[in-house]
Amino acid sequence: MNLFDLKGKRALITGGTHGLGMAMAEGLATAGAELVITSTTPSKLESALAYYKDKGFKASGYIFDVTDEALAEKKVEEIVSTEGNIDILVNNAGIIKRELALSMPISDFRRVIDVDLVGPFIMSQLLANRMVKNGGGKIINICSMMSELGRNSVSAYAAAKGGLKMLTRNLATEWAKHNIQVNGIGPGYFATSQTAPIRVDGNPFNEFIIGRTPSGRWGNPEDLAGTVVFLASKASDFVNGQIVYVDGGILATIGKPSNEA
Repeated sequence: MNLFDLKGKRALITGGTHGLGMAMAEGLATAGAELVITSTTPSKLESALAYYKDKGFKASGYIFDVTDEALAEKKVEEIVSTEGNIDILVNNAGIIKRELALSMPISDFRRVIDVDLVGPFIMSQLLANRMVKNGGGKIINICSMMSELGRNSVSAYAAAKGGLKMLTRNLATEWAKHNIQVNGIGPGYFATSQTAPIRVDGNPFNEFIIGRTPSGRWGNPEDLAGTVVFLASKASDFVNGQIVYVDGGILATIGKPSNEA
C-alpha cells in the first residue's frame, strides 16, 4: 500500500476551507501529506486550520485570490520559501452563478470563467515551473459533470468546467515529459452544507438526483478522498490527462423510466 503513501509530500489545496475541498484535503492529510490551504476569507481559513490541527494534521494557510496573477505569484514564492516545495496542487477554488443565459450580466460570466478556469491555469503555471525543477509533481483540477453535460442556468460554470477539462488534457500533454501528471476529478452531486436546503424529502430536485443516480443517493464528501489520494500518489504515475468522475454512475446511464423500480 506504499503506492498511496503521501508522507513527506506537501499538498496545496485552493479553497480547501469547507465542503469538498476540505474533504479532499483531509484525505490527503490522512495519507500523510502536509497541507497548505488557500482562501479569500480569513474567518473560513482560521476555522479550517483549527479543524485540521485538531485532527493532528500539519497545515498552514494563506489568503489570496487565485485570479490575481501578481499576488498569486508573490504568495506562491512566500509559500515555497516558508513551507517548502509543493508536490501536489489541487485546483479546487471555484464559484457558480445560476443565471439564465438570456439575462446573465457579462461581468458575471467573466468572473466565473476567471475563477473556475483562469485561476487554475495561473496556479498550475506557477507550480509547474517549480515542479519541473524538482523532478515532477501532481496537479489535480476539480472539474464537474458540467464538464460533460449542459444544464439550465449554469452556462458560465459549464463553459469554465468544460474548458478546465480540456486545459487538463493539454497541460498533461505538455508537461508529461517533466514527470508532471495533470488529471481531473469530476464530482457528482454531493451532500454538503450548500446542498442541504434541497436535500429534504419531498423536494423535487432531491428526488430527481436520487432517481437519476444509479447508486441511489447523494455522494458523501469523504467519497472523494480515495480518488484524490490516488491521483496525488505514485499509484497514478502513468495516469495523465484523465478526468475521473465520482458521480455514483450518473454519466454512465441515460436514466431509468419513471415506471421502473
